[in-house]
Amino acid sequence: MHFDLKHSFRLAVAVVLAAIFALPLNLVAEAAHVVSPSELRQAGIKASTTRQHNLDEVQQFFSSEKAQTALKSAHMNPEQVKNAVSTLDEGELAQLASRTQKAQADFAAGRLNNRDLIIIIVAVAVVILIIVAVR
Repeated sequence: MHFDLKHSFRLAVAVVLAAIFALPLNLVAEAAHVVSPSELRQAGIKASTTRQHNLDEVQQFFSSEKAQTALKSAHMNPEQVKNAVSTLDEGELAQLASRTQKAQADFAAGRLNNRDLIIIIVAVAVVILIIVAVR
């Protein structure tokens, strides 16, 4: 029997093409998914929950009596600031929530006095309004 390289190559190509066309395309497409739909849904729920928690945290900070007084003394509308907070993106909101938590913890621990807290509140409100105005 004579070994023919050309014939072997043609046979290999035919087998590969037959395998490609024999497999349903949806099986190949399903195998290509890296993230399942349920994982994607869970990630969306987690992101939404995190955003809502951060939004509640910041709005609670600006709803406090000290924050309201500080904003009014700086001639800022507290409602405008609270409305502007909801337009921040996830990253900005997470960073702001972290900073408001730290400011509240520092104030509760006595590391900040009333004047420091008022300055922080007004500065954060100004930053929020600037971010919203730039958009």
